[in-house]
This record gives sequence, C-alpha cells and structure tokens, in this order.
Amino acid sequence: MAVSFSQPKAILNNGVEMPMLGLGVYDMHGKETEQAVIESLHIGYRLIDTASMYGNETEVGNAIKKSGISRNEIFITTKVNNHDQGYETTLKAFDTSLRKLQTDYIDLYLVHWPIKSKRKDTWKALEKIYADGRVRAIGVANYLMPLLEELKTYATMAPAINQVEFSPYLFLEDLLNYCRKNKIQLQAYSPLIRGRKLNDPRLLQLAKKYNKTAAQIILRWDIQSGVSTIPKSSNRHRLKENFDVFDFELSASDMKLINSFNENLRIVGDPASYF
Repeated sequence: MAVSFSQPKAILNNGVEMPMLGLGVYDMHGKETEQAVIESLHIGYRLIDTASMYGNETEVGNAIKKSGISRNEIFITTKVNNHDQGYETTLKAFDTSLRKLQTDYIDLYLVHWPIKSKRKDTWKALEKIYADGRVRAIGVANYLMPLLEELKTYATMAPAINQVEFSPYLFLEDLLNYCRKNKIQLQAYSPLIRGRKLNDPRLLQLAKKYNKTAAQIILRWDIQSGVSTIPKSSNRHRLKENFDVFDFELSASDMKLINSFNENLRIVGDPASYF
C-alpha cells in the first residue's frame, strides 16, 4: 500500500503546483529505472523527471502504472531531445513521449538544451502544446541569463521552470535572483555533484550539527533557497535519505556559509557554449 507524504510545493507562474523535491532518472536503464521509480513513489516522491534523451520514458510509464498511485497525484517532467528540436519535429516528439509514458498529458515539458538554430521554433511548439491543453506547464533547461533574455524577444509566455546544474559548488546566485524576479522557478539537477563533494569537511561538520548526512544538508539548502531539486538515485536507502529533508531547517548563518562554497564546479557541459 503506497503512503502519501506531504512536502513543500512550488506554485509555478501559471498557478500549477509542483513538488519541490523529485527523482531524476538520468543514466538509469531498463529494470533499474522501473524499480527506482516504484520505490520512490512508495517512499513519498511525487515528482519524476525524465527526458527523451535518457531513453527510459517507457520504463517510467510502466513504473507509474505498476505503482498503483493515481496519475493525477504524480508530476511527470520530460524534455524534447536535441535532435527532435524544431516546430513540427517537437510536436511529433511530444506525441512519442506521451505514448511511451502511457499518459494523455504531461505535467511539465522542457526544451532540454538551447540549440541555437532551433530554440525559437521549439519554444513556439511548446506554446502550441500548452495552448492545446496537453501539458500543464512548459519551461526550459540549461538556460543562462542571456538565453532567458533572448527568449523574451519571441515568447508569448514566460517559462514556468528553468532546470540547470546547480549546487553549493556551482552557486549561480545571479541566475537564481533573475529567475525569482521574473517568476521562473529554478530547478537543480545534479544537486549532489555526483557525490564528488560529500566528504567536504565543512559539509560533514554541518551534517554532524544537524544529525543529517552531507547529501541531506545540500538538498535542504536547495529547498530553503527556493530551488526545486531532483537528485538521482536507484538505491532504496539513498532514495529514503534524500527524501528525509523536511524535518529540519538550516539556520540563516549556515545557509550563508553554504552559499560561500561556490567554486564554479561543473560536472555537465556549460550552457554558455550555446549562446
């Protein structure tokens, strides 16, 4: 029997509610994906983030069906692949994602990467899908401020979400402030830096202070910063650990301390190369 847990939600700029914490399924394959999604849903996760590029939308759809949890309780994000960008090709790609996910609507559809020659037409396709009522919200991924400014020149609606690599070690404070000002919800992928910084003595000291893990400190920092976060794991223990971040609060001074960890550390490609 699935158990539903309450957790903070973001209210997007069109009024849609989205859980602040979810499961990312990048680089998961086959049964691993299905099992991770089923486990996460039974732990209490209600946001599942996939993408056409990940090649696992079918498994995500299978897992949601098998979970026994109503579709309307689950927030599904997927993204248009780079080679599918363009107006007509994006519309077709969206239909393909619907079929694979075994659903008749998507909660959030994103432009995965800002492909220079295609991003305008791709965004127009997303606006069409939204206008047709087939998606509850649309947004972008990997858009830095110049790309968001460019988007304003042709968009008839603002993106609800901007999903970017974001962590204490890649603290994009200017982008966070820009998104707040423009009512765009920032969402962090790879928030745990693929484990590379979990032995940072400063983090471990905070973990000891709050009786939490280093990973939980980072995820709590995201949420208190107003940033939605989608850590990836297929390990049941870590899935539970990552979700157990709603029963404590970091002090203002500790939030400020974590902000100072920035070293512009990227583990994914720099979107600046797409300008």
